[in-house]
Amino acid sequence: MIAGHFGLAAAVKSRVPRAPTWALMLAVIWMDVIFAPLLIAGVETIQPVGSGDGKGYGALIIHADWTHSFVGALVLAVTFGLGFAIPWGRKLGTVMGAMVFSHWLLDLPMHHHDMPWLPANAGHLPRMGFGLWSFPAPAALLELVLVVGGTWLYWRKAVAVTVASGSQPKRAHVAAIAMALSGIVTLGLNVAGQ
Repeated sequence: MIAGHFGLAAAVKSRVPRAPTWALMLAVIWMDVIFAPLLIAGVETIQPVGSGDGKGYGALIIHADWTHSFVGALVLAVTFGLGFAIPWGRKLGTVMGAMVFSHWLLDLPMHHHDMPWLPANAGHLPRMGFGLWSFPAPAALLELVLVVGGTWLYWRKAVAVTVASGSQPKRAHVAAIAMALSGIVTLGLNVAGQ
């Protein structure tokens, strides 16, 4: 689902041009950035399901009980947003926090029932996730819509800004094509892993 997250970041960049692109891209994957060392440390785990081959997201249960819990995602979003609010102001901090939490929202339809409400699945409440990863074609289509939609919004805004400044929109076209290609390649790699 990484490509879809980046597609959303591109869409937000078109609406909040002051937001640094690198920060938006980091924000949408911040939960996974924190997940990686916790996975290595054994705090969070990945478990194969079905045939047990562990191939593709559809064959995995991701126990990201700290980073991908509802409350954990909120905590990560607030702390990330505050970190950006200090140097760049409250509005940009709010945007960055919302981008971090968008990761949880976009993961909800994709994940199996493996996203807890509370960190470490405290209280053993029912887990969330609609399991779209089990259906590669619709999962890929959703990501493609996010990549193409985000790229289109980004491209449209970039062309408008370059034309308004009196420049030729060639650089905007190149940037949009590069963004679209990177998103589509990432999506293709995800689908190939299914």
